[in-house]
Amino acid sequence: MAEAEEKETRSNEESTDESESPVKINQISLDESGEHMGVCSEDGKVQVFGLYSAEEFHETFDCPIKIVAVHPHFLRSHCKQFVTGGKKLLLYERGWMNRWKPSVLHEGEGNIRNVKWRGHLIAWANNMGVKILDMISKQRITNVPRDDISLRPDMYPCSLCWKDNLTLIIGWGNSVKICSVKERHASEMRDLPNRYVEIVFQFDTEFYISGLAPLCDQLVILSYVKEISEKTEVECCARPRLDIVQPLPESCEEISSDALTVRGFQENECRDYHLEYSEGESLFYIISPRDVVVAKERDQDDHIDWLLEKKKYEEALMAAEISQKTIKKHKILDIGLAYINHLVEKGEYDLAARKCQKILGKNTELWEFEVYKFKEIGQLKAISRYLPRRDPVLKPLIYEMVLHEFLESDYEGFATLIKEWPGDLYNNTIIVQAVVDHLKKDPQNRTLLRTLAELYTYDQRYGRALEIYLTLRHKDVFQLIHKHNLFSSIRDKIVLLMDFDSEKAVDMLLDNEDKISIDRVVEELENRPELQHVYLHKLFKRDHHKGQRYHEKQISLYAEYDRPNLLPFLRDSTHCPLEKALEICQQRNFVEETVYLLSRMGNSRSALKMIMEELQDVDKAIEFAKEQDDGELWEDLILYSIDKPPFITGLLNNIGTHVDPILLIHRIKEGMEIPNLRDSLVKILQDYNLQILLREGCKKILVADSLSLLKKMHRTQMKGVLVDEENICESCLSPILPSDASKSFNVVVFHCRHMFHKECLPVSNTVSPVQFCNICSAKHRGPGSAILEMKK
Repeated sequence: MAEAEEKETRSNEESTDESESPVKINQISLDESGEHMGVCSEDGKVQVFGLYSAEEFHETFDCPIKIVAVHPHFLRSHCKQFVTGGKKLLLYERGWMNRWKPSVLHEGEGNIRNVKWRGHLIAWANNMGVKILDMISKQRITNVPRDDISLRPDMYPCSLCWKDNLTLIIGWGNSVKICSVKERHASEMRDLPNRYVEIVFQFDTEFYISGLAPLCDQLVILSYVKEISEKTEVECCARPRLDIVQPLPESCEEISSDALTVRGFQENECRDYHLEYSEGESLFYIISPRDVVVAKERDQDDHIDWLLEKKKYEEALMAAEISQKTIKKHKILDIGLAYINHLVEKGEYDLAARKCQKILGKNTELWEFEVYKFKEIGQLKAISRYLPRRDPVLKPLIYEMVLHEFLESDYEGFATLIKEWPGDLYNNTIIVQAVVDHLKKDPQNRTLLRTLAELYTYDQRYGRALEIYLTLRHKDVFQLIHKHNLFSSIRDKIVLLMDFDSEKAVDMLLDNEDKISIDRVVEELENRPELQHVYLHKLFKRDHHKGQRYHEKQISLYAEYDRPNLLPFLRDSTHCPLEKALEICQQRNFVEETVYLLSRMGNSRSALKMIMEELQDVDKAIEFAKEQDDGELWEDLILYSIDKPPFITGLLNNIGTHVDPILLIHRIKEGMEIPNLRDSLVKILQDYNLQILLREGCKKILVADSLSLLKKMHRTQMKGVLVDEENICESCLSPILPSDASKSFNVVVFHCRHMFHKECLPVSNTVSPVQFCNICSAKHRGPGSAILEMKK
């Protein structure tokens, strides 16, 4: 049909020119079992006979019989009935002695042109409309008039078909009605039939209707088409159309439409076409005067055929995968192979290779066949990225063939495959030899060298791989060493590693001291002191004591290559020989380092002198004097600065909190001009005032705190202390309260909550009447005065 995505036709032409019957057969009717057939002809004869039995009935009329319909259940003995149509609608029933008794069901409205019998309902059409007869009640239950009375009923006959036992489809002219037979409610019957008909769908078509048939919830319509000829501009007959439509309440939706080619369609009229269908097999028969076209509901195999015919291979493959359990004619693999061939023919090699992954799956034979096919057309590179690497694995020759192809023309592509493919896919020795041969032509090719190193790694020849990586200064060298534990192989390659990346190399060496000792590394770097310094410096940062035997050496290394870190090293190291360090620093005139060493060795005066003479930095000298906190140093500093006005200014500004500024001011010679003297004096006074304010503030805080604590102590001492039966004398350990409350007793209670009987307290040797708790006094907790003496 027009939209083959939905429906498809299969045609089979049968010539009807030569017939064994001497007269024209007007209609054939089969019962639902297909075992009995009724035939009426132009000479007025009607025959009903069994196709598989000997029973037969003949009746001859004096006029041509156009219509015959046998009972749907003619096979049953009580259903031996059939109807004929002409001027009258006659019902024939087999009665007594197997005689056929006719009875008139309807007459008087012209020729009956169509009859359809389903279940207990007979529908027929005459010139006036369509009627339905209920065979149980023998009542006519409806009359559906025809819409367009301008059309001749003999030229545009009515088409009838039953969708089921209660649904009748009527097509007349260009109008379609779908009628439903329903039971009437008992309260509505009166003199009416117990059934009635309701039109549930009604719509018009663009063409005249020659036949109808149901297809699930859709309709198959055979349409008679007229069109205007482009040449003569005269209306002529066109090819009939087989349409599939979806009925809607007042319209329809076209699902598909096919124009059918039948012989002599130019001369045919609407009445010359008929549509019959076989419900069980979903077969539709389009009957014309010269041809019979059989249409069958398309299955998934037909759909795939159509897609392959249109070269829609991907859609065909998808359809086959979705319906792989129902398709019988096609195989997914065959469709896939055809798709690959189609892509190759179109030159879409990459897409064809990519589809191989899905289509060929785990079939190694097909994979190898396709690889050779790609080799023949020179497209091994296209399929290389999609070759299986695990489950399945192809023959090593296949992978070697692809690698050789890349090695001849694309070193980068070759290197990518070596990196991506597992080393066990191919013979590593063969590929290594091939790379070596190419390196003879181009010894400095970094891509080939890097790839050769990877091949050596696969082959566990790590030493050779490491040499290449170091030569190339490749970032993977450290990963290779760690991964394969190659520390024994790098004992004599430490300099190369340091030259490549000193930071990573030092970290690796320090992390693996158990495999390569500190002494071995220092020895290897003996001729490269700058690298030796990097290593020892990093070692010192990690642990100040591990490389203590090299601290003396490090002094020279720091002095030569890293002076900014020399002073921190001297400060942090406890194993550094100070005399050696002082000698080196003095030789190189490193003032700051020399000052530190002199002060550390106890020669603070020499250090201060160097600061004043070499650095001439009064602030630093003052800071140094503050750190040493030595009065003699302050005296030396003042003596050195007394004849230097800028130094005096610096001292006046900074020593006010450490040394009495009067000592400095008294030594200033009269008449000496001192820069910013007024500001310095003002600052001294401000500092003095600030000190006085701070002292007064602290004094006030102390007094306030003392008063607050005194008040708190007084409040505490004024509080009562609970004495009950649970308390005991701390001396005799008996209850503090007597058992007889009427007797008088004396109890002494201290602030520490210790309690004693008055008679249990020892006699004080002092003249003071104040008593102290013996327990707390023994523990040095401070004295406590008796606060309560009770008499009772």
